[in-house]
Amino acid sequence: MLTMEQVRVIIADNQYLTRLGLTCLINELDDFRIIGEADEEDDLLPLVQEKKPDLIIIDYFQPDHFSVATIRKLQAISDQIRILVISADNNRHRIYNVIEKGVSGFLTKTCDKKEIVDALIAIAQSNQRSFCNKILELILERSFAKPGDECAPTPLSPREIEIVKLISQGLIAKEIARILNLSTHTVYTHRKNIMKKLNLSSSSELVLYAVNSGILQ
Repeated sequence: MLTMEQVRVIIADNQYLTRLGLTCLINELDDFRIIGEADEEDDLLPLVQEKKPDLIIIDYFQPDHFSVATIRKLQAISDQIRILVISADNNRHRIYNVIEKGVSGFLTKTCDKKEIVDALIAIAQSNQRSFCNKILELILERSFAKPGDECAPTPLSPREIEIVKLISQGLIAKEIARILNLSTHTVYTHRKNIMKKLNLSSSSELVLYAVNSGILQ
């Protein structure tokens, strides 16, 4: 358990207004102190190593700034750092993925002031994880989902992950088939299944998924 006067916070978000809003909110709390902020991963990681915060507030769903992989890198720096996600992401697969990485809390950017303050206090005072109602609903949805339910995320197979990586590198089906020693038809079939599993409709969405899920480092 953290003693309240020790709660040192870093805010990681590429949106200035979000950082400003969180700063104003946290500055109203006597037991929390902001020791830094970052708008991209390259600034965040050395800042965390230098400042050694107790808590990081981050939105991982910001391509070219932060991703799911950023959370893994933060946890590699120290397993003592608590991570509170406040994100606009609404993709079930990514949300489940982040929760499974053991973050201390997950709120959406539609949460009000009370929900944010309650989460901060709960995380700081105990080992309790804190989730807003929307995220709790998703967790329950997954817990009670039956195999084949459309709302349940389907993890990609190792072969499908290989194909996602190659598509994200800009390769066409013929090139992917040659690299993986598959027929072009098989590559098309894999791609169709991947898009269905992830509920995506375009290659650009697939690339975004690959970045934010950590498939692309």
